[in-house]
Amino acid sequence: MDLALAPETLARWQFGITTVYHFLFVPLTISLAALTAGLETAWVRTEKEKYLRATKFWGKLFLINIAMGVVTGIVQEFQFGMNWSDYSRFVGDVFGAPLAFEALIAFFFESTFIGLWIFGWDKLPKKLHLACIWMVSIGTILSAYFILAANSWMQHPVGYRINNAKGRAELTDFWHVLTQNTALTQAFHTLTASFLTGGAFMVGIAAYHLRRKKHVTVMKTSLRLGLVTVVIAGLLTAVSGDLLGKVMFKQQPMKMAAAEALWDGQDSAPFSIFAYGDVSKGHNSVELSVPGVLSFLADDDFGSYVPGINDTNKAEQQQYGPGDYRPIIPVTFWGFRWMIGFGMASFALGLAGLWLTRKKCLLPPHLRVGEDEVPHLVLFRNKALGPVLTTWYWRIAIGTLGFPLIANSWGWIFTEMGRQPWVVYGVLRTRDAVSPGVSQGEVITSMTVFTLLYAILAVIEVKLLAKYVKAGPPELTESDLHPPTRIGGDSRDADKPMAFSY
Repeated sequence: MDLALAPETLARWQFGITTVYHFLFVPLTISLAALTAGLETAWVRTEKEKYLRATKFWGKLFLINIAMGVVTGIVQEFQFGMNWSDYSRFVGDVFGAPLAFEALIAFFFESTFIGLWIFGWDKLPKKLHLACIWMVSIGTILSAYFILAANSWMQHPVGYRINNAKGRAELTDFWHVLTQNTALTQAFHTLTASFLTGGAFMVGIAAYHLRRKKHVTVMKTSLRLGLVTVVIAGLLTAVSGDLLGKVMFKQQPMKMAAAEALWDGQDSAPFSIFAYGDVSKGHNSVELSVPGVLSFLADDDFGSYVPGINDTNKAEQQQYGPGDYRPIIPVTFWGFRWMIGFGMASFALGLAGLWLTRKKCLLPPHLRVGEDEVPHLVLFRNKALGPVLTTWYWRIAIGTLGFPLIANSWGWIFTEMGRQPWVVYGVLRTRDAVSPGVSQGEVITSMTVFTLLYAILAVIEVKLLAKYVKAGPPELTESDLHPPTRIGGDSRDADKPMAFSY
């Protein structure tokens, strides 16, 4: 009981709650910015109204999401000074550099252009307005990269030295921090997973409207874009996950072993589908596995040796001193599987959706529909799904929007929990990073307040999204269809001071 309520444990719970909550918004922000930019590009090139309506609809959902993401992200960073002051003091010189770049370059970059995009619909020429949303998209990706570079340094610290006189780490090679293989592979994996999330989000909402036979033209376009995004991003997420796994095998062998509940090192190490065991005794009682697959995933060789949890724990005890260097095995084991399972389910449903809603040229004439008609769901060349199966497909497609969010959350939990007991791998233990002057009561109070605040924000977020999702794409006005060709809008605004801001 004392351990469960220790300031270190409570601080970890608080940071975990705020991080997972914040990370619900990050992938959607990254992907919706780019998908919205793509839809606006299609409008500028073709001048088809369906693309403009889609841009305004998805752009509004993107704005709601990014606003909530910014609020929760700022609160998250406050905790470094609140509950983790020893961490900030020890690694602030290194860890603070990419975060400073994120704030000074990426965040200001995206916030400036998002303002121009929001207020410039009837003030900017189409191509200039389009450039703004692409700048926003680039800014979100840069922002994510700098933060992931900081986190990757915690997973695999490079480009630093320890100043023993001052008792802290000091940055020696910022470029190495930004470009190490951990940062590159983690960014690749996170970005592809983000687009899997955005694509599934688009599929789910489009399916909701198509099931109701509302806003069909816009939603058919959105459904197709979402499905294509899910399939491409799903494939790339698998590729990037494989690359990240190989990096993890070399840099954090304990995390790899814990992900598979591999207690003792083996040649031709198996990939565990299901395992149940006794952590205190260090073995599995029940296990279902596929021989050799883990060795291949770790080292591209079905016969290579993979160290186990017990082996790695002994090696780290010899290197770092007495202690237990194992993470919480059930959390890492099942977190890894929930991440993969929900990610693969999203990809499979996207692939099935692409086939069922394939283009007219691949269908017989009697199953083709017009642009303003809900598509038939065609399983075989001359056979569409019946009403019951069609209804179930749309229901499952709506539910698909949540699958990548679950996968992302468990992936983040696995990444952070699998590194324990280190906050900076091999350099600083989590127990040594907590603020020494923060009491149990203070952490409980702040955690309770933050959790309640986030619960309120969650209700607001869901209600706002539900309101605008249900309303559907907006009707277009004359100024929407024919924006100005010059900066500043209509010439009748010339007598107004600061006309650009109206």
